[in-house]
Amino acid sequence: MRRDDALWAALCFAGGLVLIATDAYVHRGVPVYLLTGPLLLTCLGIVVRRRAPLAALTLGVVAVVGDALVGPSMGTILFFTDNLYAAVLYGPRRLGRWMLGITSVFAVVGGTAAGFISRDLSVLAMAIVQLGLIGTTPVITGVIVRQYRDQAKSERARAEQVARLAELDRQAAVNTERTRMARELHDMIANHFSAIAIQSTAVLSRKDLDARTVREVLESIRENSVQGMAEMRTTIELLRQDGEEAEATRRRVAEAGELAKRAREAGLDVRLRVDGDARELPASVDLAGYRIVQESLTNALKHGGKVADVVIGYRPGLVTLTVDNPVDGVGRGLPGAGAGIIGMRERTALVGGAFQAGPHDDGWRVRAELPTRETV
Repeated sequence: MRRDDALWAALCFAGGLVLIATDAYVHRGVPVYLLTGPLLLTCLGIVVRRRAPLAALTLGVVAVVGDALVGPSMGTILFFTDNLYAAVLYGPRRLGRWMLGITSVFAVVGGTAAGFISRDLSVLAMAIVQLGLIGTTPVITGVIVRQYRDQAKSERARAEQVARLAELDRQAAVNTERTRMARELHDMIANHFSAIAIQSTAVLSRKDLDARTVREVLESIRENSVQGMAEMRTTIELLRQDGEEAEATRRRVAEAGELAKRAREAGLDVRLRVDGDARELPASVDLAGYRIVQESLTNALKHGGKVADVVIGYRPGLVTLTVDNPVDGVGRGLPGAGAGIIGMRERTALVGGAFQAGPHDDGWRVRAELPTRETV
């Protein structure tokens, strides 16, 4: 029982008593106090209308029938309309349709009966209108209000669903961006740091190196450190920007020669060959191809032998990247997270290409075919 319903029922009961006191009822020579019984039942229906709408309707029907026998009185009939309205609004959904039909039929039949008894068409019309106002109008009002409430509830549920979908999209975008950042930083830093680790390990393990050789190695280490920091700053700036990667700072497959040069300085004999005529590639293909060559040379430095063959092939609508290196079984003792192959495969898939990595002719081969989507 809600407190406001109980208060409203008490006010209705008090108002009904006032109406009875002002003779707002049909006098049939019965004691006046009998009119308070049906009035009390309708007010009790108001008290329980939200918790038990069917019980409220039952109390209202019993009250109006009893009131018709001893009165009727205006207060009971007036508050009975609240019982009808609450039953439709808070009761089962199908009850509204049933109540609309019942009250409409009752208004027509009751009005017709009143006109037939009085043999007066004006009485018939007035009875139909009055019975319609008492029974049909509150039912129609309850149906309309319930429809609006259900629609509002449906809209709220739809809005919550849209908000959840938007949150899922936001989380997916964040995860995608995190994956992109991790991939960029891994591919960029691993190459430089692998070269630094290999060169520093060589200096520490060799006691017979002269000062000039040591200086050359340290200069190469410094160059890799500076370049790694510069690429890191560039990548961070790009990740902060909106839109596509800036043309001036984008990495290209045509810059594979610089990767081969750095790898040679780190002790890997890189043999680079270009088949076909080099041409401009889409930005996404350029970046993916550059990172695949970079990661392949990094893996060759870490785990391969002393030689790596890089072949870049320009075909119609396609660019192929092949990196072969022997595996001497010794390795460089450098740790790896195992993310290199995964990152290369993801980059290839993002541009719609094909990727293979695995043993080949007593060595290891990485091959990527990247479509350029050229139009003829």
